[in-house]
Amino acid sequence: MDQTQAQERGAAPIKVLLADDQALLRSAFKVLVDSEPDMRVVGEASDGAQAYALARERGADVVLMDIRMPGTDGLAATRMISEDPELSGVRVVMLTTFEVDEYVVQALRAGASGFLGKGAEPDELLNAIRVAAAGEALLSPAATKGLIASFLAQGGRGDAPAAGSAHAERLAALTGREREVLVLVAAGLSNDGIAARLEVSPLTVKTHVNRAMAKLGARDRAQLVVIAYESGLVRPRAD
Repeated sequence: MDQTQAQERGAAPIKVLLADDQALLRSAFKVLVDSEPDMRVVGEASDGAQAYALARERGADVVLMDIRMPGTDGLAATRMISEDPELSGVRVVMLTTFEVDEYVVQALRAGASGFLGKGAEPDELLNAIRVAAAGEALLSPAATKGLIASFLAQGGRGDAPAAGSAHAERLAALTGREREVLVLVAAGLSNDGIAARLEVSPLTVKTHVNRAMAKLGARDRAQLVVIAYESGLVRPRAD
């Protein structure tokens, strides 16, 4: 997003909610976010239950959600947000201490738009907020598709078969081109990258992605990645 253009259009700032049990970290994030002209912090929460309540009360666009918090953790709060029809426009970016986190896939399944390590550079964090607010998936640059595939193959084995079967049935509703685009989304390509690969316009790709999300009941691209792997459309690589 071009901040100058956003200001010229009079676009409303992105409303950001910070959810982390470490007050010092929240303060640092607040200073960073509030320093940007196209976003502002609208609330701070120290646990998941408070994050959910504030998301409803403050009309947040993006929630930076720590996975591990006392009481109601980030996973539970993300699930509460994603299952609330009134919060369908809220995007959650999970914050992890380690990029390789055992809860990453559970977070994506719960409805998170992606994840980011707490050690990310300031520009990465700000970009994550803008990407999530735009409805795109945010998967940390350090999280390669092979890493995600590995966790999808290992995590939540108890409910994976049922989920995979349901996803596979829904894939039947996709057109051939939509399935092709879904595979490329799961490979981590952007709309521009997919457009170049298929020799079509980015707008055409966006249309296919939106239709695939609607047919598969996915909130965003991160959910499409999960569905692509769980349905068996894309297989984890044995690296």
